[in-house]
Amino acid sequence: MSHESSQKLAVLIDADNAQPSVAEPLLAEIAKYGTANVKRAYGDWTGPHLKGWKEVLLVQSIQPIQQFRYTVGKNATDAAMIIDAMDLLYTNAFDGFCIVSSDSDFTKLASRIRESGLVVYGFGEKKTPEPFVSACDKFIYTEVLRSKEDESQSIRRKSNKELKQDTKLVNLLRNAVEASSDDSGWAHLATVGSNVANQSPDFDPRNYGYKKLGEMVKATKLFEIEERQTSDGQSKAIYLKDTRKK
Repeated sequence: MSHESSQKLAVLIDADNAQPSVAEPLLAEIAKYGTANVKRAYGDWTGPHLKGWKEVLLVQSIQPIQQFRYTVGKNATDAAMIIDAMDLLYTNAFDGFCIVSSDSDFTKLASRIRESGLVVYGFGEKKTPEPFVSACDKFIYTEVLRSKEDESQSIRRKSNKELKQDTKLVNLLRNAVEASSDDSGWAHLATVGSNVANQSPDFDPRNYGYKKLGEMVKATKLFEIEERQTSDGQSKAIYLKDTRKK
C-alpha cells in the first residue's frame, strides 16, 4: 500500500454549495488518496433546499452538521466548516483534508492546513475562484466526477489540434518534461505527472477528455514516447522526450 493511499482524511462538504449527485463519485475519487475517517456535510437541514442531500447522507454514511442561518446574506455554514476543520487539525489525527466547495471563502483555510504540513484536496465546480484552487495541493473539478456517472455530462475529448492550441497546457507539459528529464532529455512519465501537479493543482487529463496522462500526452504529438522494461522485469515504464530536442 502506498503512503498516499494509506492517508487518513477528513472530508468536509459544503452542502449549500455542492450537488448531491456528486457524492458517490466524490467518495470514490477520495478513496484513491486515502481513507475518509471523517465525513461531514454542513448546511441548514431544516430548509427544503437540501432535500436532495438527505438520502445521500444515509447511503454514504455522511454525518450532517446542522447550521442555522442566523442572518440573511451571511454564510454561517462556511464559518462552521472552518471552525470544525481547525478543531480536527489540532487533533493531529489526520494526514489531509478534502474540502468540497466552490467558494473562495475556504482559501485561507486550505493555506493554513498546508502550513501545518497536511495535504489538501479541493473539490468544486469549474466556477471555483482561482485563489482557492491554487491554495490546494490538488483540485478536482466535480464536472469530471459527475461525467463518470452520467454519460450525458461526459467531457468531450479534445483533438490534437485543440491540445496544441492550448498554450497554457503545452507550456505546462514541456516545462514539466524539461524539469524531469535526464541529460539525454528523456523523462519518466510518473515524474512528469508529479511535476505537473506541483505546477498546477487543478490539472487533470480528464478535464480534456482523457482518462490517463499518458493518453493525453500521446495525443498532443509533441513528445517522443518510449516504453522501457523496469529493473524488476515485471512491467514497463513510459518515458517522454520533447520532439524539439535532438
